[in-house]
Amino acid sequence: MLLIGLTGSIGMGKSTTAGFFREHGVPVYDADAAVHDLYDVGGAAVGPVGEAFPGVVQGGAVDRELLRQRVLGDPEALKRLNAIVHPLVGADRQTFFAEAKAKGADMVVLDIPLLFETGGHANMDAVVVVSAPAEMQRERVLARPGMTPERFDAILAQQMADAEKRARAHFVVETGQGLDHARAQVTEIVNALRDPDRRPRRPAPVESAAKPGQ
Repeated sequence: MLLIGLTGSIGMGKSTTAGFFREHGVPVYDADAAVHDLYDVGGAAVGPVGEAFPGVVQGGAVDRELLRQRVLGDPEALKRLNAIVHPLVGADRQTFFAEAKAKGADMVVLDIPLLFETGGHANMDAVVVVSAPAEMQRERVLARPGMTPERFDAILAQQMADAEKRARAHFVVETGQGLDHARAQVTEIVNALRDPDRRPRRPAPVESAAKPGQ
């Protein structure tokens, strides 16, 4: 079973692209959704995160905005948080793998926003980066409720530059040219991954490989 890393900076259209993989019957693991469940009422992360960061648990769930304020710009705090959350996400991901394998999946997509930043790309059979023009990215993100230019810039500062991600990817999905164009690129990627003669070698290269849609 192939492990396909799906990543991209905020506002690039990663969730939409993940949906295109699902249309091909490819199971998708959403790391953000997994963390959300861990932070929700009854989630396994609520207790330990509340102990490490007093005051961030409200109504039995982790308030993600309060937590973000506690760790933003504090590498040590972020390190403590990751030490709590990463093992829990890892266990959840193993369950996902087992279920996908039992269903006969030939590949799975791991939707991980900070795939390169955490070094997770080295464990993937291929990496797909979702990208769009910077102006479009900014417009999309600032249209989100509660988003401000300052917060957007702070998030970008924690993420690898889009150009660097593109250079390290096996495939790039361009979402700035409409849904049909992006969907067609995903179809080509899935076809390439299912063809042993076209499948890229792991890990992801520093220089970009052939990228559908470019």
